[in-house]
Amino acid sequence: MPPRPAVLTKRTLDKDLEKLTRAEDVTKHVLRLLVAPGLGLIFVGLAMLFAGVYVFDRPGAMLVVAAAALAGYMAMNIGANDVTNNVGAAVGARAMTMGQALVIAAIFEVLGATIAGGEVVKTISSDIVDTVQVPQAALGWIMMAALMAAALWINLATWMNAPVSTTHAIVGAVIGAGIGAVGPEPVNWRVMLEITASWITSPLIGGLIAAGLLYFVKTLIVYRDDKIEAARQWVPVLVAVMAGGFMAYMVLQLSPHGRFSSFTIILIGIGIGLVSWLAARPLVLAQARDLENRNSSLRVLFRLPLIGSAALLSFAHGANDVSNAVGPLSAIVHSVGIGGDAVGHPPLWVMLIGAFGISVGLLLFGPRLIRLVGEEITKLNPMRAYCVALSTAFTVILASWLGLPVSTTHIAVGSVFGVGFFREWYTRHSKRRIAYVRRKAESYDIDEPAEPNIHETRRRYLVRRSHFMTIAAAWIVTVPVSGVLAAMIYWVMFALFV
Repeated sequence: MPPRPAVLTKRTLDKDLEKLTRAEDVTKHVLRLLVAPGLGLIFVGLAMLFAGVYVFDRPGAMLVVAAAALAGYMAMNIGANDVTNNVGAAVGARAMTMGQALVIAAIFEVLGATIAGGEVVKTISSDIVDTVQVPQAALGWIMMAALMAAALWINLATWMNAPVSTTHAIVGAVIGAGIGAVGPEPVNWRVMLEITASWITSPLIGGLIAAGLLYFVKTLIVYRDDKIEAARQWVPVLVAVMAGGFMAYMVLQLSPHGRFSSFTIILIGIGIGLVSWLAARPLVLAQARDLENRNSSLRVLFRLPLIGSAALLSFAHGANDVSNAVGPLSAIVHSVGIGGDAVGHPPLWVMLIGAFGISVGLLLFGPRLIRLVGEEITKLNPMRAYCVALSTAFTVILASWLGLPVSTTHIAVGSVFGVGFFREWYTRHSKRRIAYVRRKAESYDIDEPAEPNIHETRRRYLVRRSHFMTIAAAWIVTVPVSGVLAAMIYWVMFALFV
C-alpha cells in the first residue's frame, strides 16, 4: 500500500489541532461561567461556618446555620440585582469604569449595612408579622421559607435582566409564609399599609428631587453664557450639600438616642457642608483651568461629585437593604433563644453575613443589570447621573432613618424616569433654554430648525416608555409571586421537618 501524501497528512493534522483548540476554548468558556457560582457557593459555606462558630453549642443551632446559608444566598442576590441602583447612573455616564464602580459599591455597602442597618432590620424581623402571636417553633420556619422564596424569585429576576425590588420580595414572602403558617391574624396590616404607601411615594419623591436638582443644574450652570465660571461657583455648593446631608445622617444614626437635638444635628450638617465647600473650591478651580466653555467640559467637573454620590448611595443602600437578608435571620436567631438583645436588634455577626453577602453578590454578578438602568431608560451624562444618585441616596437615607424598608430599586428607577421626563418638559418649555439655543444659532449663523410633526416628536421621546411598562409589571408581580412561593415552601418544610 503506497504511503499517504505528506500534504494530505499535514492538512488532517491541522484540522485535528483546530478541533482541539476549539474544544479547549469551549472548556475555558464553560469553566469561566462556573467561576462566579463556585465562589458564591464558597461564600455560602463560609457563612454557615461563621454562624456555626457562634451557635454550635446552642439548641436550634442547625436551624440557625441553615438560615445563615439562606441569608448569605439572599444577600448575594440583593447585591446582584440592586447594584444597578448604586452605580448604574455613574457607569452609564462614563464617570467611572465598571471595576471602579463595583469596588466603591462593595466597600460602602459593607459600611452602610454594619453602621446604620439596624433600624430597618427591626421592621423586617418583628414588625410585619407580630412575633408575639406566632409560636416560637413556627417563627423560625416562617422566616426560612420567606428567605428561600425571596432569594429564588430575585435570582430568577436577575437571570431575566429584570430590576425587581428585593424589598418587595422579602416583605411579600414574610407575609405569604406567615399567612400560610398561622393565617392572616398575626400580620401587622397597619405597618404593611405604611410600607406600601412608602413604596408608592418614594419613587415619586425620588423623581421630584432628581428633577429639581436637574432644574438647578440646567438653570444655574448648563444654560449660562459662561458655564465654566458658573460651575466654579455652584459645583462646590453641590458637594457641600451632599457632604452635609450625609454627615447629619451619620450623627443621627451613630449617636445615642436623644443625645443630640434636631437643631444640633442640622448645625453639624451645616458645619460639615461649609468645610466641604471650602475643600472643594480649590479642587474645582484647578479642574476648571483651561477648560473650554462647552457642555462636554462640565463632565470633568461633575466626575468627582458623581463618584461621591455613588459612594453615598451605596452606603444608603447597605443601610436599608441589608434588612432584606438578615431581618429573617435575626428573627430566627431570637426564636431559638440566641442573641442577647430584644427581637429586631441583630448580633453583629448576623449583620456581617448580610453586609459581605451583598458585596460578594455585586462583585460576582452585579454587571448584568447596570446597563439597563444606566443606559437604556434615558441617556445620562454626569450632570444627570449626579442628580439621580444624590436624589436616590437622600430618599433612601430618610427612609432608613424612619425605619421604613423602601425599595431602592423603585427610588433609583423613579429618579431616572424623573430626570428623563423633566428633560422632555424642559426641552419644550424652558424659555431660558430656547433663548440660549437661539443665541447660539445666531452666533454660528444657523437657521433655527422647523418644528417637527407630532409623530416625529413622539418618536424622539427622551424616555423609553417600553422599559417603564416592563419594570412596572415586574414590580407588580413581585409581592404576590414571592408570597405564594413562600407559603408553598413553608408547607413543604412543615411536612418534611416538623
